[in-house]
Amino acid sequence: MMNAYTISGLFLTILPAAYLITAIFGVWQFRRIHERAPQHVAAGPGVTVLKPLCGDEVELLENLRSFCDQDYPDFQVIFGLSSDKDPAILKVKELIGEFQEHDISLVVDERIHGSNLKISNLLNMLDHAKHDILVIADSDMRVERDYLQIVAATFDDPCVSAATCLYSGSARGGLPSTLGAMFINDWFFPSALIPALRNKLTYCFGATMAARRGAIENIGGFGALANILADDYMLGNFVHRQGQKVALAPYLVRNIVHEPSIRALFLHEVRWARTIKNVKPLSYALSTITEGLFLSVAAAVLLSFGGVSGWFIALPIIIVALLRLALHLGVCETIKGQGERTPWLIPLRDLLSLGVRISSYFGTTVHWREQVLTVRADSTLQDVS
Repeated sequence: MMNAYTISGLFLTILPAAYLITAIFGVWQFRRIHERAPQHVAAGPGVTVLKPLCGDEVELLENLRSFCDQDYPDFQVIFGLSSDKDPAILKVKELIGEFQEHDISLVVDERIHGSNLKISNLLNMLDHAKHDILVIADSDMRVERDYLQIVAATFDDPCVSAATCLYSGSARGGLPSTLGAMFINDWFFPSALIPALRNKLTYCFGATMAARRGAIENIGGFGALANILADDYMLGNFVHRQGQKVALAPYLVRNIVHEPSIRALFLHEVRWARTIKNVKPLSYALSTITEGLFLSVAAAVLLSFGGVSGWFIALPIIIVALLRLALHLGVCETIKGQGERTPWLIPLRDLLSLGVRISSYFGTTVHWREQVLTVRADSTLQDVS
């Protein structure tokens, strides 16, 4: 008869293995959907792209250019800055000169409307938007020319009031950036696919937050998000609470990842982790099963305490390690050209993820660009810079 140690060891083997198998299947399913997505879709409604900016970034010009160079007949791009001294203004002016045939404009407005400076920027930009469909994407995202076609097509369904996209990570220089891209590709992407492919999205991702103007007005406008850290999550969630559908567009946005140091990467990921923990505490706790390698080590220890001997003790580690490798390679195959195959970094990447998870439970402070913020229990922010 199996004792408690053996049962616990088997349990800690089955849980992460089941997650990894589900994630691998989800990645494969997304690849099929993505490959079957139409290459060209009929022109949809007019779209306004809102791009809030703050400072210069690696390959910022290329990122912003991709949103201006769209194969779409009726779109507007608005760049927003809070200061005319911001170095990003030079990149925006260059793009306005390059795409003179397009409706591209710059809004510089110093007014602050809350602790979330990105949302404050959006509030200043909104009055200049001409179209009913609003598309918001972070400044470190890059897209291809069919992006607006595919995102706008989701609104052909009258029940859809918001849409979003998954994204992959593409590293730019150094080990910290590579590890940051691996976090997006190996952890975020497959774990986000599981609910997304079941058509049960109740939130948006920062890679793309698209919504009807009326839906944003119904939730109280962008002002309802002015003091919230997880603005992407809550925008979609507020729309969902209104009884409207949040759709997943069959498009993979590329996140250009540049982390100058391991410390910067760690602080960035702790912000992500504390954000997720704050808005979805139970789901975040349950997502501990994604820490498969370390759960398998714990399983092996428990099996040894339970009297299991020989190579059977290592079986949990072998099973989970092989599945973890298969997930990494499967994701790289799905996001061809956007992520590197670096299987030798999996142990280091997963050790860092474990450290981030543990740190997320000790403290409420997050670092966001130049701000130091405290996340309150109700998901609102207090600037303690």
